[in-house]
Amino acid sequence: MAKSLPPLTWFRAFEAAARQLSFTAAAQELGMTQSAVSQHVKALETRLGVTLFLRRARGLSLTDEGRTLLPQVGSALETLADAARGFEAGPSKNLLTIASSVSVAEWVIAPHLAEFKARMPDLRLRFVGTIWPDDYKTVRADVEIPFGSRSQVGRAGVMLEPGGLIALKAPVLQGPLEDLPLIESVGTSDGWSKWREVVGPVLQPEIFVDSYGAALHMAAQGNGVALVSALLAQNALSSGQLVRASTASLQSTEGYFLRITPDVPGAEAFRDWLLERLADAPDIGTGQG
Repeated sequence: MAKSLPPLTWFRAFEAAARQLSFTAAAQELGMTQSAVSQHVKALETRLGVTLFLRRARGLSLTDEGRTLLPQVGSALETLADAARGFEAGPSKNLLTIASSVSVAEWVIAPHLAEFKARMPDLRLRFVGTIWPDDYKTVRADVEIPFGSRSQVGRAGVMLEPGGLIALKAPVLQGPLEDLPLIESVGTSDGWSKWREVVGPVLQPEIFVDSYGAALHMAAQGNGVALVSALLAQNALSSGQLVRASTASLQSTEGYFLRITPDVPGAEAFRDWLLERLADAPDIGTGQG
């Protein structure tokens, strides 16, 4: 059986850092945190069994292995971008394209989508999965729900509420929060380390995933406590899949934003429906813990 390739996000982080010779500059370009870029590069180095960068006090420099890998990765990424552009769907009658993370599509939109479809029965919907803010530059979407900081998203986006992070667990998982296993969503600025600083002591995370949605699934199966966006938690709480592991919550430097392309049929209707749905949801309390 052929050995699986490292994740594409690792190569993207390496390529940006190699061009910029800076994890911080690469993070700004990719819409990621500096720590996430550094973690992706370190993971790629571990997987390949080589050192790609020399980390110096004044910045980065490429090793011989890094200089060898850079043009190959750059060429491969450009090839993938060209291939994807060839399949992008153009404008289509009564088709509304919505770009969001899989987490938002699954945990925020899908539970109530039938309600929107009842309002707009002739409208067809196309969902495009995205992760980082720069992903939205390469898709043609009428509605976009990016995740990040205000500076990353821009002023055109409306921040979705509720914001902040809350700790969730399966009802069957018993015991105080400080004694329970933790699930960490990597690639975000705020996590269990900040909870430990602001709210109180907890164990070190044992399970690491790459999205809040995956963390919610892990928690729903009783694997531990997930610290996730309160926006994603509403349906899981109201349905009883998950319960609060603590009454405390944590303010976050990042969140989900909503922006639309003006004058696109259905875009304003979707925006208005989603904002109404979120405003009518039960208050789950997200003040600073």
